[in-house]
This record gives sequence, C-alpha cells and structure tokens, in this order.
Amino acid sequence: MTWTGATEAQSYGSTILEGDRVRFRALDDGDLPDLVRWWRAPEWAVLQQILVRPRPEAPIVEMFRSWSKSERSGEVGFSVVDRASGELVGHVTLFGAALPVRAATLAVMIGSEHVGRGYGTDAVRLLTTYGFREMGLNRIEIQVHAFNDRARAVYRKVGYVEEGVRREAVFHDGRFHDEVIMSALARDWPADSSSGPRED
Repeated sequence: MTWTGATEAQSYGSTILEGDRVRFRALDDGDLPDLVRWWRAPEWAVLQQILVRPRPEAPIVEMFRSWSKSERSGEVGFSVVDRASGELVGHVTLFGAALPVRAATLAVMIGSEHVGRGYGTDAVRLLTTYGFREMGLNRIEIQVHAFNDRARAVYRKVGYVEEGVRREAVFHDGRFHDEVIMSALARDWPADSSSGPRED
C-alpha cells in the first residue's frame, strides 16, 4: 500500500516494533545478566546450541552485543520485552542477509521462565514481519533440531514451512540427530498484516 501522507508513515513506524505480547528494543547492558544466564543453562542450550559446554561470561556478553549492533543493513538484533511490563523475556536476531538473494536466518531465544506464555510465537511473528516489511527480505529461514518439537510447532503456527532436513547434522547424547530447515517467503506473508499470519 502506498502511503498518502506522513500520518500513515508514522502509524506504520509506531507499530513495526510491537506485537500483541512483545516489543523490540535495543540491547541494554542491564539485559546481559539474564541473557547470559539463559544461554548458559544446559537444559536449554541442548535445544539450540551445537555443543553444550560451560562458557565464561565475557564471550557470551560479546556475542549478544555483536548480535545486537544492527549496524549492517542485512543484520538486526533486538531485546524482547513484555509489551505491558517492559520485563526482558528474550532476544531475537536476523543475520546473513545480502543482495541479490535477500535471505536471512532467524534466531530466537526466550528466557526459561518465560517459555510457554506466547512470547516466542509473538516474537517470531513480529521479527518475520519486520524482516519482510522493513528490511526488504524475500526469504527468512531457521534451522531447528528435529527433536525440538515445541520450537517447530511455534514456527509452523506463525507460518513457516518445513522444507528440508539436514540428516544427522546435530550430535548430542552420543548420537546424531536431524536438523529441520523451515522458511517463510515474503510473497506468502500478508502485506496488510502488521504481525503476520495468525491461526483462524
């Protein structure tokens, strides 16, 4: 839709970083202790990291700072906060986008005490919408361990499609596990929706 004036542009700007439950904002130093704690927790690391291992705080802090710089046009990172209270609930990033393909990879982490409350669903929906509507992406993909059934259900609910399997690409507990590739395309994402597909 072509804007006819500044009011429409401002209306779009006022909602592009807000979902139903969450709001995105820049990383704040006060976010880092919780982000480090969540990243280090072995029971959650096994769902999203290649290797579960204790790591010092400093490299994890730098990792989140790097993911949140949002200085290059094909990369953004946000702290995810509860829209009503402002409480930190997680972190999201899109990375790797470049011309001519305009494809990025999505990564999301919701803090352990906030899982199961709809934050992940809303954050993935909002970041996908942001990627298509503000960054001009054509494709957003996510790699998810096949055994991470909760995450796969969230991505399907939001509108991501399972398009392939990297067989035995992940090693945990003495054996190999598959990794599922899921994606969303701009052409399938509703142009008139500020927050992507929803369930009927």
